[in-house]
Amino acid sequence: MTDQLSSTPTLDPQSDESNEGAVSEAVAVIDGALARMMQRDLVSTTEVADLLLDLRTLLTTS
Repeated sequence: MTDQLSSTPTLDPQSDESNEGAVSEAVAVIDGALARMMQRDLVSTTEVADLLLDLRTLLTTS
């Protein structure tokens, strides 16, 4: 568990513009996924894990 915490990058205050872009992309991914998930009664853990990994990737590659 501590390995994950130590490898989590911190956001650079100097790159606010790129941070805003990453956050905007993450919000778009969340909105799209929520729209699809709301139409269903059951969502698999694999789909939730995929969504979380997509969000992590968007937020950490900026």
